[in-house]
Amino acid sequence: MRITPHTRGGSLWAVLAAAAGLGALAVVTRSIASDHQDTPEVELSPRMDINDVYAFPGSNDDRIVLAMTTSSPLTPAQSSGASFDPNLLYQFKIDNNGDARADRVIQVTFRGEGSSQTVEVRGPAAPGEVGTRNTLVKGSPSVRGRIGETLGSSTGMQVFAGLRDDPFFIDLEQFFRIVPDRKPVTGELSKLPATASASSFRNPGVDFLKSINTLAIVIELPESQLTAGGSTKLGISGTISR
Repeated sequence: MRITPHTRGGSLWAVLAAAAGLGALAVVTRSIASDHQDTPEVELSPRMDINDVYAFPGSNDDRIVLAMTTSSPLTPAQSSGASFDPNLLYQFKIDNNGDARADRVIQVTFRGEGSSQTVEVRGPAAPGEVGTRNTLVKGSPSVRGRIGETLGSSTGMQVFAGLRDDPFFIDLEQFFRIVPDRKPVTGELSKLPATASASSFRNPGVDFLKSINTLAIVIELPESQLTAGGSTKLGISGTISR
């Protein structure tokens, strides 16, 4: 199966992704950037920030894994009790006929806060509305349970929602030497000497996100629940909305 994952591209991280050749999965045919706090709006509302959306083969040839990360960077201190926003709707949107419109949605919502928070997953189902409006599909959740646990069935849908190490790699200090106009005006990275500059990344690079966490939604399910009429191509995107 050819898989086309999409993420909402961010200006800073999009430049890095292009330079670093983001898209480590062999099955990926296209990758559009990464997005870590690239606008003031998401910097002030980190739980609305989609960091990355991934799609890759599952535990066997008939299954697919979808993953969405949000809220990075979470330091170890910030990670204790970190949870999703119960007022937001997290969605995977799947185009299975090539018209760039969602034919299936998987919708994820949360109840409560902290380590006792619960997750509910609906779908895959036809969206109630196609486009920028987002409404909850009708019907009971396909999977529900506490965050931080593996939920569901290994032959049907399996779900994990909770804290994970951020899988994105970035040598952020060197990035700001390559693109100095993106350097922050406050914090440790703002103290890089004005004369410091570079034209390429270090080898080996220094992972700025080492020991930094993210909140992840990971769903594995049969491919047949997403495809239509034997199609071998999927367009996958992620959204977070109120």
